[in-house]
Amino acid sequence: MSKLSTTDFHLPYNPELVFPAKEMRKNPTPAEKKLWQEFLRDSEFRFLRQRPIDHFIVDFYCAKLGLVIEVDGSGHFTEQGKAHDQERTQILEGYGLTVVRFTNEEVLNDFENVRQTITKILSKSPFLRGI
Repeated sequence: MSKLSTTDFHLPYNPELVFPAKEMRKNPTPAEKKLWQEFLRDSEFRFLRQRPIDHFIVDFYCAKLGLVIEVDGSGHFTEQGKAHDQERTQILEGYGLTVVRFTNEEVLNDFENVRQTITKILSKSPFLRGI
């Protein structure tokens, strides 16, 4: 595994993930595109798309809130996928981050509930990390 880069400003990340993250931003899934264009892009808090953290690329990240939002497709629902996500969440939470997960189907077919859930998180936790 590659060494993580660290700075005083950013969480540790694998520099080898910078290019793949840029490519993922160019080709979002339909659910990621919808969540970004119809909600997170215009949020009062700045969200970044496809952000490398540790050895992962998270779908959406708000540094000010220490909040990660993941939009999961079918690969996340296998036993291996669930185990990987659990380990990933534990590592991200170890950095003091809060991880929230939605399925592609929730974003595409129950968008108002997804929006309300995120809005509730944002309103209850304006500074999750105390920044």
